[in-house]
Amino acid sequence: MTYSLNTLQKDAPVQTPLTGFRRFAQEIALTAGFVFLAFWLLALVTHSNADPAWTTSGTQGVVRNWGGRLGAWLGDLSFLLVGYSVWWCYLAALTTWLTSLAQRLRGDDEAQDETSGWMHTRWAFWTGLVLLMISSTGLEWTRLYRFDDHLPGLQAGGAVGYLVGSHGLQWLGFNGSAMVFIVFLLVGVSWVFRFTWLGLAESLGERIDDLWERLQEKREMAQDLAMGQAAAKEREEVAHEVREDSENHKPAPVLIVEPEVVEIPKSARVVRERQKPLFSDMPDSRLPQVDLLDTNTGRQDTVPADTLEMTSRLIEKKLKDFGVEVHVVAASPGPVITRYEIEPATGVKGSQIVNLAKDLARSLSLVSIRVVETIPGKNYMALELPNAKRQSIRLSEILGSQVYNEAKSLLTMGLGKDIVG
Repeated sequence: MTYSLNTLQKDAPVQTPLTGFRRFAQEIALTAGFVFLAFWLLALVTHSNADPAWTTSGTQGVVRNWGGRLGAWLGDLSFLLVGYSVWWCYLAALTTWLTSLAQRLRGDDEAQDETSGWMHTRWAFWTGLVLLMISSTGLEWTRLYRFDDHLPGLQAGGAVGYLVGSHGLQWLGFNGSAMVFIVFLLVGVSWVFRFTWLGLAESLGERIDDLWERLQEKREMAQDLAMGQAAAKEREEVAHEVREDSENHKPAPVLIVEPEVVEIPKSARVVRERQKPLFSDMPDSRLPQVDLLDTNTGRQDTVPADTLEMTSRLIEKKLKDFGVEVHVVAASPGPVITRYEIEPATGVKGSQIVNLAKDLARSLSLVSIRVVETIPGKNYMALELPNAKRQSIRLSEILGSQVYNEAKSLLTMGLGKDIVG
């Protein structure tokens, strides 16, 4: 058998909105409930055993209860029946009134007992209230008997407590009855106030966990703040020391090795070819004469000292930016390149400087840099940088030198000059 959606909707109970009379009756009931709860609270709080009521005739004609004679009778009867457990009844009534008021404010005309779970049904509430009163009055009669003199009828737990407590002691004993009453109390409180102890434990655990996490976050933030302040203070101290050191310490000047002026001795061939005969025929020679080449016009300018000093400091700074600390100890300018001798700091490997050659060249805006890892007789390394203005080396200087012409090898080639010229 199948049902369509329309059939299911037709079979579903239709909740008609409250009519004007029923709505008015509900509002009257809420108002009357509020007045009764307020009067009952006043009667319970201001109750006095000296007032004339159900169990006492009173010592004087003055009624001390703020609810008057009616309040005195209501408070006396409440404490007489269930003792101090009457406060459970009051809390249950107050919770019911607040729930009804909330439903009225939300516009829920009908109670949602059947659709909100069995714990929200009326029978669960009344069953829980009965269990709560039985257990509470029984515990009060068996455990809180020292309050007998403060209650009407001289019975802690009232008449219900006397009935339940005496039978509990008779059949279950002192400890057994207490255990049963505690179980009934837990079940009754859960059913009356519509919660589960497991859900309460989870909610309490979540709140404790959230509180613990917030405390952890605050403690971590405080630790981070303290560490940050300590680090900032330490950095400030280091910066202050560095500033003082920089103000008091002047770096050692770079040793500038000026190249010696080397006069290249002329070969006998140059002198011989320079003396040309006037009337005789030119000698039969297989090689062209050297004087056909352009001669050197004189020594050209070298790299200025201030440029060498600035470049030395720039090399130290750029390598320090790459995490390598060195000190330039000497600079040897040549006709084409300048050699800067550097002293690596303790713990710096030569391979680190070799691997940074291209990066250093790029940072110095140079095409390339040659790294000399070892210098004979020294514990330094060297960096060879091309000069901004290179000197011109004439071929006549090479071919006309004495060293070239006196070479015994037939394969002697003139390639140029070394760094010192």
